[in-house]
Amino acid sequence: MPSIPGVSQEEIRRQNLGAVLRYVHLNGPTSRAALTRRLGLNRSTIGALAADLTASGLVTEEAPTTARRAGRPSLVVSPRSDRVYANALSIEAERLRAARVGLGGRILDLREAPRPGGMSAVDAVRPLADLVRDMERAVAPDALLVGGAVAVTDTTRDPDGRIRIASANESLGTALEAEFPAGPGFVAGDLADIAALAEHVRGVAAGVDDLIYLHGDVGISAGIIVAGRLLMGHHGHSGKVGHMVVNPNGLPCGCGSRGCWETEIGEAALLRHAGRDPGDRAAVAEVLRAAADGDPRAREAVERVADWLGFGVGNLVNVVNPDAVVFGGSLRDIFTAGADIVRRRLDTMPLPVSREHLRLQPAALDENAVLIGAAELAFDKLLADPLNVGVAGPAGSADSA
Repeated sequence: MPSIPGVSQEEIRRQNLGAVLRYVHLNGPTSRAALTRRLGLNRSTIGALAADLTASGLVTEEAPTTARRAGRPSLVVSPRSDRVYANALSIEAERLRAARVGLGGRILDLREAPRPGGMSAVDAVRPLADLVRDMERAVAPDALLVGGAVAVTDTTRDPDGRIRIASANESLGTALEAEFPAGPGFVAGDLADIAALAEHVRGVAAGVDDLIYLHGDVGISAGIIVAGRLLMGHHGHSGKVGHMVVNPNGLPCGCGSRGCWETEIGEAALLRHAGRDPGDRAAVAEVLRAAADGDPRAREAVERVADWLGFGVGNLVNVVNPDAVVFGGSLRDIFTAGADIVRRRLDTMPLPVSREHLRLQPAALDENAVLIGAAELAFDKLLADPLNVGVAGPAGSADSA
């Protein structure tokens, strides 16, 4: 292996260990021969790296179940999904979820609880911690917890039905440390950002380095990835595209402005145009089904929302110039129902140089994107340096990393 000026052989070895582990984490069981070809390392180096990862309990190596050619078969390297895991949490508009996600991205366990109206993100930490502790009862004693992450939506609904924008000053870190005083600890991120990461790594936008992920629930937000990296903004508060003003004479928004994009494309807008209670989120699916069945009012509601959806996407495309726009949450179904209308807007609004290559796609991971993305955040330190992460037993049984 050629040396790189200023980089020690040990540093190169750790980088290569991370490359091997990341590859099987993202792509699943892979033979040593395939790793040799795809990572550009020689056979003996791959063999040594795989052996080190196996000795660390992070992967397994087994002979393939079927031999395709004569000679000694190449061992298959697989992530230890059943043993190495992260805790992924989500604080959503109306529910709380906790999942145990194994190395390789497989959800091993999933728990859920309602989020009462008006509950702050900080107040949601304790019931989430209860879900995590309940999951940990089923974890094997030799399991390795590498960390945790929590995805947080910035909107919730008050008990009286009004939409509230969560305070940017709520401190999740202190609340998480109080509930999990031991263990590798948690990182936190915006729900749309984390879902965008999941779709970028494992979903419909895998391999796409410039994309916009649009998420709909009580509000509208976006995760924006540029050159393969999340666009975070000051203190991580980018992507609030739902508060982009598109209709100055439109309805008042919960943020205090008027005519914000989410007043035209949000769930409440769809329900309002269909003559339904704007606060009845369960009725969104009913309106979409009615539109598909040809109900005139439901169809008109979908078309109106889809037109405004295309209007806003057209503006975003001119600004960001992505390769793909992915629609998640409730926007996934709205886009699917009104895709022709969205595309019609995009045939004329964005500059030709920004729209000619553009792909519009519904999210592939759907509601689990936030949990899968949170797990990816938690796995990041392990994948960067597999032998220098304080992995330990179930939550609460290790020293803080």
